[in-house]
Amino acid sequence: MDISVVIVNWNTRKLLLNCIDSIYKTVKNISMEIWVVDNASTDDSVASARRLYPDVKIIQNKENLGFAAANNQAFKRMQGRYVVLLNTDTLLTEGAVERIYSFMEDRPDTGMACGQLLNPDESKQNSIANFPGVLSLLCNETILRILLPEKFPSKRKTFKHPIEVDSCIGACLLVRKKAMDQVGFFDEKYFFFFEETDWAYRMKQAGWKIYFVPLARIYHFQGQSVGHNFRSRVLYYGSRYIYFKKWHPDHFLLIRLIVFGRLVVDAALNLVGFALTLGLQSGIKKKLEVYIRLIRWHIEGCPGIHGNNDETDGICNTVSQKVVDKKR
Repeated sequence: MDISVVIVNWNTRKLLLNCIDSIYKTVKNISMEIWVVDNASTDDSVASARRLYPDVKIIQNKENLGFAAANNQAFKRMQGRYVVLLNTDTLLTEGAVERIYSFMEDRPDTGMACGQLLNPDESKQNSIANFPGVLSLLCNETILRILLPEKFPSKRKTFKHPIEVDSCIGACLLVRKKAMDQVGFFDEKYFFFFEETDWAYRMKQAGWKIYFVPLARIYHFQGQSVGHNFRSRVLYYGSRYIYFKKWHPDHFLLIRLIVFGRLVVDAALNLVGFALTLGLQSGIKKKLEVYIRLIRWHIEGCPGIHGNNDETDGICNTVSQKVVDKKR
């Protein structure tokens, strides 16, 4: 088996079916299997997938295990020499998977690779991710991409050939099974967000290279599989704290304070915008509400982040206690 496509689904029936359809229409001349891991959906996703695509292998969970743990279930059963990770809110274009697959076949030192993510209007999304650090927290990443384009490559530049990168946006990834066997699967402390960043960091440490293949094009209906509400932001911040605690423990308190400071600044700017528009702009109002709730959540010690996973709760509470002790 050449590739195993793995899709994690949670209540995105229409997106899931469209994604599977794009796989069958665009992936040719490569032997493959498709795995769908469903995290206890209630929208008829599983029944619809089974009816329309009987060859798809389905793992149906009784509860939402999160992205990392769900993928790991399929990783343990997959037969492919590569795994293709797809978000349900992606659509493959003709030859996209083949281009990345062929590149990785020619470069046995490559552990992970991705293609160019596109908005529905074919404008480019950022498909490359740098490993986060203090610099990226202090400065806006857009500014870093402008000032340091070699270190922080972005969609602003048109790449004609594959380039080596730190990591990739996880909406569409090809990963070599041999690399997975060496560094392990996803770290299940991450419920959603930063799983692939952590994975890429481990692969880099083990000597594997990671590439961006620009001619492989994938439509990504950004955020539709997770949303932009308070809950999704909590998942993002919590996963980022797990990453920093794991890989930058010496700077974790500084990182925590920088993140909190940026939240306060963002809330203040949105408050000004809210006042200037007399509260008539619903988008500004919603952002302000989310920022205020995130600030309160930090002050309370980041409670209840990942359901049964209390790793991040412990991290945030520990840092909160350090701040209190300092004030004393």
